[in-house]
Amino acid sequence: MEKSPELANSTRVQYFVLLGLSTRLGIRAALFFVFLALYLLTLLENALIVYLVSTHSELRKPMYFFLANLSCLEMSYVSVTMPTLLLGLWAGPYRIPFTTCMTQLYFFILLIGTECLLLASMAYDRYVAICRPLHYPLLMRPRVCMALAMASWLGGLVVSVAKTTCIASLSYCGPNIINHFFCDVSPLLNLSCTHVALTELVDFISAIVIFCGTLLVALASYMAIGRAVLRMPSAAARRKAFSTCASHLVVVGIFYSVALFIYARPSRIKSMDLSKVLSVIYTVATPMCNPIIYCLRNKEVHGAVRKTLGRS
Repeated sequence: MEKSPELANSTRVQYFVLLGLSTRLGIRAALFFVFLALYLLTLLENALIVYLVSTHSELRKPMYFFLANLSCLEMSYVSVTMPTLLLGLWAGPYRIPFTTCMTQLYFFILLIGTECLLLASMAYDRYVAICRPLHYPLLMRPRVCMALAMASWLGGLVVSVAKTTCIASLSYCGPNIINHFFCDVSPLLNLSCTHVALTELVDFISAIVIFCGTLLVALASYMAIGRAVLRMPSAAARRKAFSTCASHLVVVGIFYSVALFIYARPSRIKSMDLSKVLSVIYTVATPMCNPIIYCLRNKEVHGAVRKTLGRS
């Protein structure tokens, strides 16, 4: 039976209890040091990319401009979720104030929405580079790249404000236990003691616009790229064109497959253990692996690293 608004307001929770990634004491200590090492490695990798792009003129191209933006986002992204994950592994289940939880949720939604838009912008950049190479300097001039990046961050901001406002305005009367390692959308909706129809509608619309919309842009770009590559006369040209897109395609595939699985129906995910494992993939593994995937076979980045090491 739903509580009255007066009772809901009088019993509104002041804090939530995050259970963390694991409640098993025997493995928490080992996991703490593993994830701490992954966190520091992620920050180091992405900071290195930002440094290389900002200090080497040969990397001042649209592709690397977006990559540097993505690296800045990944450092922020992992710093939003990893501290609570590490704290849960170190101390076990712990209290997180309501305002702190909503602040974490706000930044998490902001960054995941911005990442979707940035990945779509990067796919468009590859489309122009391969399908319209003669127009590339005009279509991807610095002003356009800056506009795409700013639009990505602004789009994430708008979605985050709308979703966080709706979720924060719900009443939470107890229980206040979140079986997760950070404040995510699905666990919070499941704890609400009031109607969540409007919030679910906002969540659904944002998922359609941000997730599905940007995914369609990426898919359309790569379908056009695929047709253009198949028309290329030489095998060497096809290999070169494919190599410039393969890394981004892998990142897009991993990110969207996991994120869409979780957020296609955010209010009714029954297996929170599965949700936590999948969340680790896109909040920890993806930010760590993205720099490796993008730079593993990139000769320009390798050259910039060698120059940097040669100076020291």
